[in-house]
Amino acid sequence: MPISWNEIRKRAIEFSQEWHNATRENAEAQSFYNDFFNVFGISRRRVATFEEPVKKLGDKRGRMDLFWKGVLLVEQKSAGKDLAKAKAQALDYFPHLKEEELPRYVLVSNFQRFQLYDLEQRTHVAFALKDLHKNVEHFGFIAGYQKREFKDQDPVNIEASELMGRLHDQLKEVGYEGDNLELLLVRLLFCLFANDTGIFEKGIFTQFIEQRTQPDGSDLGSRLAHLFQTLNKPHAKRAKTLDEDLARFPYVNGALFERPLLIAAFNSRMRTALLKGCYFNWSFISPAIFGSLFQSVMDKQKRRGIGAHYTTEQNILKVIRPLFLDGLYAEFAKVKHNRKRLLEFHKKLGTLRFFDPACGCGNFLIMAYRELRELEIQVLQALYPQKQRVLDVSDLSRIDVDQFYGIELEEFPAHRATSAMRAGNSSSSMP
Repeated sequence: MPISWNEIRKRAIEFSQEWHNATRENAEAQSFYNDFFNVFGISRRRVATFEEPVKKLGDKRGRMDLFWKGVLLVEQKSAGKDLAKAKAQALDYFPHLKEEELPRYVLVSNFQRFQLYDLEQRTHVAFALKDLHKNVEHFGFIAGYQKREFKDQDPVNIEASELMGRLHDQLKEVGYEGDNLELLLVRLLFCLFANDTGIFEKGIFTQFIEQRTQPDGSDLGSRLAHLFQTLNKPHAKRAKTLDEDLARFPYVNGALFERPLLIAAFNSRMRTALLKGCYFNWSFISPAIFGSLFQSVMDKQKRRGIGAHYTTEQNILKVIRPLFLDGLYAEFAKVKHNRKRLLEFHKKLGTLRFFDPACGCGNFLIMAYRELRELEIQVLQALYPQKQRVLDVSDLSRIDVDQFYGIELEEFPAHRATSAMRAGNSSSSMP
């Protein structure tokens, strides 16, 4: 779970005070960005590298000051340097980056000034170091916060579907098919989503594939099998000699990783396809489309029509709001200013049970869970005002995915619903 916005703002103020005299790019830039990422509760070395070599136009070569594949490129300058030139220098690197490596964000800085460009939304923000705490929301993607409105056929969902679809087709071509293929894709889709949304330590699945598997893909199937086995085992029951990179992964309950699979025989092309999925930012994908996204992966004809076979978030809300949400919000409004009654209301939220007798991929359950968590966040904000620090909101939460039940006749829609609920477990955090 990302750290709270209050904690991020506190760290941002401390960072600005610590670095207000920084001036020299060569001497101080790396320490500067190690501390900068720490503001957002992320270890820089787990997601981004310094001085990454890259070709430039012509025969020239350069080095990117900081590079987070598919997410962020930073060009750092010494104090007083022109940031317009820094941006132009950063964009010069783009022609020789692979498509899946192209970052969404470009940050340029001369220590005392920041300019952040969102190349997807075509927006940018500029501010002084001393005002970092007022602008931390623009860097929410570092901490793991990412909110976005989704259209029924949002291109980002189609892109994600096509990424996974290519891997599916390549595995099927070599004879890996049926139940094993379906469950393997469900597990990989969960891992990719977890890699970007706080279920896993940020970026560790990508790091595992990049650094602990052979480039030719020959050991990828067995390494994934070992990872799935690890994810299915609580920390207390894991071998003390377990590989440290595997030991970092959390226990995932819900039986998603329980069943043994035939080990897939990957090649270099399949490994590259999986890495392209790793470099995609899955925090843009709504858990409410998680199951339907997988459904489209399995059928080439449906990939570009992903909006045609799932109930939209707007339509789900039209059902669950009058069914229970409106009543709960009305009750919350009555008790909001009475701490004793508010505590009782919060306790009540943890006792509610939700049941979908024909849940399919679980979209209604996922949305119900998400909306209930959003209500709980407002309850916690009322119980613990901004002036009172809460170190870990998850310790105070009473809402759990185990309050949600569904019946589905087919095995794999049930697996998809389970994995989506676990993925959705990370999607709400208290700002």
